[in-house]
Amino acid sequence: MITFDEKRKTYICPFCNQSQSYYSRLTYGAVDNQIYNEGSGVVKGYEEAYFSIYTLSCTNQACHKRSVIAINKTSGKQIDIYPQNVYRHFPDYIPQQIRDDYEEASQIIDKSPKAAATLLRRCLQGMIRDFWGVTKGRLVDEIDGIKDKITPSQWTALDGLRHIGNIGAHMEKDVNIIIDVTPDEANKLLKLIELLLEKWYISRHEEEELCKSIGAIADKKESERKVKP
Repeated sequence: MITFDEKRKTYICPFCNQSQSYYSRLTYGAVDNQIYNEGSGVVKGYEEAYFSIYTLSCTNQACHKRSVIAINKTSGKQIDIYPQNVYRHFPDYIPQQIRDDYEEASQIIDKSPKAAATLLRRCLQGMIRDFWGVTKGRLVDEIDGIKDKITPSQWTALDGLRHIGNIGAHMEKDVNIIIDVTPDEANKLLKLIELLLEKWYISRHEEEELCKSIGAIADKKESERKVKP
């Protein structure tokens, strides 16, 4: 759900994740009972109510994307109209397949938590192979292959994600045994993937950029020193 505070007039852009005071076009409208009950996504209890509809324009120069939300004036509850699925948009230096698996899992996590867990399992495997260069065929062996490179708590969490993702990735021997994955459990797996993307890829990139900038400053100062009379 888009983070939005109507009283403080602030929100977090779901595209760039920047917190800001919002600029918006505000309109009011009544929900058409028939239209919204024929698959538009408004849940029962919202029909025939008045809404404040906000069109939010991101002020981030690198983003400028718009979001649309509706606030039920009776209950105060919020409906995200666009985008309906809120997830982090990670930078392009993270491989496309990893970002695609993460984004697809984010989009289906409430409707199909088991399928989302399976996608997050594949996302994790792609990250281990790309970031750590460990490819052993089976995810269990690849997780063991980085055991000495990550913290014990991270390793335990990765092994847990593998186990949960196995539910969808491999058929159970007894097809009558159904192990469910709740949306809350799947969301925790999603947060783990976000944490690892942050700690592995983004931290490495920021470190590399900082080191390059320090090196460039040093080179510039050295050049200035040499040209002084």
